[in-house]
Amino acid sequence: MKTFRKHLENKLKNKKFEGEYLYQRELLSLSKIIAETRTRKGISQIQLAKAAGITQQQLSKIENGLNCNIITFLKASRALNLNIEIMEK
Repeated sequence: MKTFRKHLENKLKNKKFEGEYLYQRELLSLSKIIAETRTRKGISQIQLAKAAGITQQQLSKIENGLNCNIITFLKASRALNLNIEIMEK
């Protein structure tokens, strides 16, 4: 039986899969930062959503790594005093 790591290494040889994998990994990383910062600051999802001008459902989607638009992401980030920078790789 293949291990997950071996399976992933094999799948990453496919460029289309690799691109989607990297996109999802980056999205989850940003989501994790928002969720961890909110928790560390002792703010509920409802409180942050209200401060950001979004719904609690939208915030939940962000924190769970579900696709959302950049404006929603920025609103949540700004309400937490987080700065998002875009840099050339």
